[in-house]
Amino acid sequence: MISRNLADFVLILHLCFVLFVIFGGALVLWKRWILWLHLPAVAWGIIVEIFQLPCPLTGLEKFFKEYGGEAVYAGGFIEHYISAILYPSITIHFQMFLGLLLIVFNLLIYTLVIRRMRRIA
Repeated sequence: MISRNLADFVLILHLCFVLFVIFGGALVLWKRWILWLHLPAVAWGIIVEIFQLPCPLTGLEKFFKEYGGEAVYAGGFIEHYISAILYPSITIHFQMFLGLLLIVFNLLIYTLVIRRMRRIA
């Protein structure tokens, strides 16, 4: 029971991290110190997407699921939870495109951040 709850907690934490990677730049517009948390997170997200690296949170979630007696899914977090809902037949090229889209989106957000910082200074 505890292992299943820990697996669910890691799942929620993982989802929050993914959302922070995607939209965290908008939080930097609100509080500039978030920049120091978001830049490493977005760098990690881009690297994981483009180079197809496993995320440690996926492994931790799978460990708790297996230890708790649940079936463990194949693949990674995004493929299992997000891709299955949004785009069921994701290719590696499309996943790399998403990584590049993440870069472009965050460059746009940080362009706004830099403009705002210049106006304040």
